[in-house]
Amino acid sequence: MKAMQVISLTLLSVLAVSAEVLRFGRCPKPAVQANFNSSMYIGKWYEIMKLPTFFQKGECGTATYSAKSPGVIGVLNSELLADGSTNSIVGSAKVKDPAEPAKLEVSFNGSPPGPYWVLSTDYEGHSLVYGCRDFGIFLMEFSWILSREPTIPEETVEELHSILSSIGVDVSKMVPTNQDEAYCSAMSQ
Repeated sequence: MKAMQVISLTLLSVLAVSAEVLRFGRCPKPAVQANFNSSMYIGKWYEIMKLPTFFQKGECGTATYSAKSPGVIGVLNSELLADGSTNSIVGSAKVKDPAEPAKLEVSFNGSPPGPYWVLSTDYEGHSLVYGCRDFGIFLMEFSWILSREPTIPEETVEELHSILSSIGVDVSKMVPTNQDEAYCSAMSQ
């Protein structure tokens, strides 16, 4: 009985923190980018849209990837907080299975690794990232649409939403990230 109470309290805590990305079911097993080339993925990406997360509070989000070693990518995520300060976190993404190099696991500051699956990328314009964790009868989803530029064509967003919808993601819950040049200029100061 006590274990069930702990599980219930933990689940309620998770629900309270991330209700936007928690739903009933099991994580899907979507197809990922075929022949993923991590060296072409290296560089700066701008966050265009995301499923809301408890760990991202700002705007002007960027992810900068660097080569660390074979199968390992350095990660620097940055965002501009409402008070005008910049928040950054450093981590690494590792290929879990060399046969599926688009399925990475990312960790920050020694945190347990989480799935970072590149579902689609053309390396020069867009990237669609998905991650999912099973929690009993619930799943928690993460997804980001990234671009090499602060904007992306609406047709591309629609194509990427279609991929997410096909695996059961409610794309209406995705929120745009402010990438306004004037507003985001504080990121480079």
